[in-house]
Amino acid sequence: MSEAQIKVGQEFPLTIKKMGINGEGIGYFKRTIIFVKGALTDEEVVVKVTKTAPKYSEAVVRKIRKPSPNRVVAPCPVYEACGGCQLQHVSYSAQLQFKKDILIQALKKHTTFNTDKMKIRDTIGMEDPFRYRNKSQFQARTNQDGAIVTGLFGADSHELVPTSDCLVQDERTVEITNSVRDLLTKYGISAYDEATGRGFIRTIVVRVGVETDEVQLVFVTTSEKFAKKQEILTEIKARHPEIVSIMQNINSDKTSLIFGDKTLLLDGKASIEEALKELHFDLSARAFFQLNPKQTNRLYEEVSEALTLTGDEKIVDAYCGVGTIGLSLAKKVQEVRGMDVVREAVLDAQNNAVKNGITNAHYVTGTAEEVFQNWRSEGYAPDAIIVDPPRTGLDASLTQAILSARPKQLVYVSCNPSTLARDLALFEKRYRIRYLQPVDMFPMTSHVECVVKLSLKSNQKKKVKS
Repeated sequence: MSEAQIKVGQEFPLTIKKMGINGEGIGYFKRTIIFVKGALTDEEVVVKVTKTAPKYSEAVVRKIRKPSPNRVVAPCPVYEACGGCQLQHVSYSAQLQFKKDILIQALKKHTTFNTDKMKIRDTIGMEDPFRYRNKSQFQARTNQDGAIVTGLFGADSHELVPTSDCLVQDERTVEITNSVRDLLTKYGISAYDEATGRGFIRTIVVRVGVETDEVQLVFVTTSEKFAKKQEILTEIKARHPEIVSIMQNINSDKTSLIFGDKTLLLDGKASIEEALKELHFDLSARAFFQLNPKQTNRLYEEVSEALTLTGDEKIVDAYCGVGTIGLSLAKKVQEVRGMDVVREAVLDAQNNAVKNGITNAHYVTGTAEEVFQNWRSEGYAPDAIIVDPPRTGLDASLTQAILSARPKQLVYVSCNPSTLARDLALFEKRYRIRYLQPVDMFPMTSHVECVVKLSLKSNQKKKVKS
């Protein structure tokens, strides 16, 4: 059927068959797939088309004729406008099932696996699925009155949705953001204008050490020159003595990336401390650290349980960040090696090893594929590899290097079911997929983390020279 048969503005009834990977409802009209924001599986709705394309259309709900028993009232007043959450209108038990389902959908779409025979466990959720994020990144803009407002962008747009609260954020991050925002307005500091590229403050970033109560504030600015800097810093410290690190990151590019390459220390220390179980970590401004500490502990328990360790193993922690996964395993193995492209994160990982008295963990800066290839050329052969890549998944050359190295154990920590499925299809040639364990790191959103246990097939072991 052609695109012309469905027009923007057209309304029609629709039965929602399932939910897509972004939390949207999916139905079919005139053999065309219709993505409906805010609709749930098995609901009968009347929709209005907002966009058409050759193979699909997008629509919004105009009326719900038959609501799902899993539908709830979203508690956030700006939920429908803000792009931060996608599932607040879904009961939490149904969210957990949905996240398992999108994992299965991805496997069916990108692989030839028989998912009915795969061991896909139920999603591990939270007791309280709100107020879990330890880091906020609120964009700053100027309103018609000349005051700075902060908030998040709307879904698929760069239109700021101003908000003074966010229900998935630690309350301290919101309180400090609002306080700093008002101070900047008081001192006449300008906010970034995306259209003109002018203005000073782009983003206010606040990170809280949930276990330590230390707080870091980062101003992301368009230039280094900071007017009224000392006056502003004096007031911030008076209002918020819990802030032990105040940083300035300079990002002058027209980009959607939050951070630029240059970071300056304005006051206090360059990092804050956080704890995961018995380990303590220093976190610099740009270092990656899991945003949900409670679930991070659970996630790392799953990584540990996916490995069979005797104490003699050499393991690789690819995409190591500040070293959290590798250091959590260091006392159980002979050696840990890790790598990351962010130099500050690697320095943090090295310092974190020293901080925790760990001497058998070594970290270097570089891409996972290049560093691992270098180690391989030196004759290094790990017993186990843990990969925790970004949403783009594994680089093809790293995948091939792992397949060539044939470590006995492989644990894949994924934040993207689609790239996970793609990569598992390649590993399945030589590895047996033991199980997939989804973990809900980001309640109220469509994101799902997954820990996959793989073991080398018995007929794939390296031949031993006689």
